[in-house]
Amino acid sequence: MTLRLASLHHDGMNIIRTAVLMAALSALFLFVGFLIGGEAGMMIALLFATATNLFAYWNSDRVLLSMYGARQVDETTAPDLVHTVRQLVERAGLPMPKVYIVQSGQPNAFATGRNPQHAAVCVTSGLLARVNGEELAGVLAHELSHVRNRDTLTMTITATIAGAVAMLANFAFFFGGDGRRNPLGFIGLILVAVMAPIAAMLVQMAVSRTREFEADRMGAEISGRPLWLASALQKIDRAAAVTDNPQADANPATAHMFIVNPLHGGALAGLFSSHPSIEERIARLRAMADSPPVQAGPWA
Repeated sequence: MTLRLASLHHDGMNIIRTAVLMAALSALFLFVGFLIGGEAGMMIALLFATATNLFAYWNSDRVLLSMYGARQVDETTAPDLVHTVRQLVERAGLPMPKVYIVQSGQPNAFATGRNPQHAAVCVTSGLLARVNGEELAGVLAHELSHVRNRDTLTMTITATIAGAVAMLANFAFFFGGDGRRNPLGFIGLILVAVMAPIAAMLVQMAVSRTREFEADRMGAEISGRPLWLASALQKIDRAAAVTDNPQADANPATAHMFIVNPLHGGALAGLFSSHPSIEERIARLRAMADSPPVQAGPWA
């Protein structure tokens, strides 16, 4: 009860912030549709956005888990992992999610599902091999925070709209559009084709970054040990930087779902990263540990 009351203000501000960002992304989507086909193009864009959002709402978890070849586990096949998840959901007041493992050498984790009643948490085999039980609990608490805040639905829909913006922009580039609707004519359409996907990506990443800080904070409260997650993030970041994730590389629009960025972005990684810096995340967690009270509670 204390945890729930303490997080109400943060949850409300987070919802408002994300709603503004998603509204901006949706407006960009409609604007690109308008430039391509005028009012008719905008209506088509609206209908397409609605259809993709509905599909994402009902099927995002299955699609994502299948994309990564995730295998569901239980108390028989992964007893320690499932036991830790069960402890954490009891502390967080959440229903028990499905638990999955992905065979990948890169240590990482993500959560998915349209709501807490239809949620799944997934870890890679590389994560299980590199972190201890306490660090694993910190990671899982972070992912359950995404479930509790319904971040999994928000970020999946945001990624879907961002992908649709890029697709519409490609239509503008390859097939042209209604140049009379654009004050710069067809040169303007080319600019839209180049700039719209970048703008959509920046908005998508802004959504993801705000969510990661909040999930770190709430995850630390759920586990009661902020330093568990801080230690795990340090290990995961180091290993992920030198370990490829072929599934994520093939599906970069899903990168923001992971606890750390699974992609190797080169020189522009900082600007276009889907996650805030690990250093800042760890600093905030350490500040939490130095500023009681954090409700620790017993672990078994």
